[in-house]
Amino acid sequence: MRTVPRQIWLCADDYGISLGVNSGIRELIARQRLNATSVMVAAPHLGDGEAAALDLLNAGEQRAAIGLHVTLTGPFKPMSEGFLPVRDGSFPPLAEMMRAAIARRLQPEPLAIEIATQLRAFLDAFGHLPDFVDGHQHVHLFPQVRDAFLKVVAETAPNAWVRQCGRTNSLRRLHDRKALVLDILSMAFRRGAERQGLATNPAFAGAYAFTPKANFAKIFPRFLTGLPDGGLIMCHPGFVDAELERLDSLTVLREHEFAYFNSDAFPQLLAKHGVALARPAGNDGEAA
Repeated sequence: MRTVPRQIWLCADDYGISLGVNSGIRELIARQRLNATSVMVAAPHLGDGEAAALDLLNAGEQRAAIGLHVTLTGPFKPMSEGFLPVRDGSFPPLAEMMRAAIARRLQPEPLAIEIATQLRAFLDAFGHLPDFVDGHQHVHLFPQVRDAFLKVVAETAPNAWVRQCGRTNSLRRLHDRKALVLDILSMAFRRGAERQGLATNPAFAGAYAFTPKANFAKIFPRFLTGLPDGGLIMCHPGFVDAELERLDSLTVLREHEFAYFNSDAFPQLLAKHGVALARPAGNDGEAA
């Protein structure tokens, strides 16, 4: 008897950070090697037709879910006036933002205004609300941030699902400190999403150490083990250019990820594991 493949999401983060990343993501979507991407409206490369070029891939047939990648860490700059805290006009770096959130030193109102501003910018760029909403560097999971994030999404894009970053039991490895932190933060996030009536992905994978020695082709298969229907794998494919090098430390590994997803080995691995990329449904709603 033929079994039905598990339907999963393979989501490329950071669309908008650079033209090289944008073009790599679009190429993989066109080849049906990705079925989701998360857009940074606070990044510098969403104008000049870049949003339209992404949206055009869904013309006639929905190839990819398009989400909002809420950005609250440097070197990117706030889109709303009066956001605090800032460092030289930019969001604080990740470590500082996380410490402030854990110590509950952030101000809820500026957070909510900034997140709502980014949601409005997404609507202005694409003409529709995001299919899902998540956070750059997982900032949406942080204390205080998650409350503002979930409230704004529930009020303005209630049909969007939100990314939780907790693994299933079968995917948990105690030595993976980064993934363990995401597991812990995601417990409170899932409870908050449920209170707000927002859907979440049932499981998450894709975290790994971004070191020069990382072999993505060997790492990726473990993300599929035990991933249930609707599970999400985060990825960061793209091409390196000067703008990416200026804005982000994750560079060459993006090209390694692109090469793997663009290879014959990738669809062969999905078939071997009984996995298929889910078909996006689309979200044409207006802001509430």
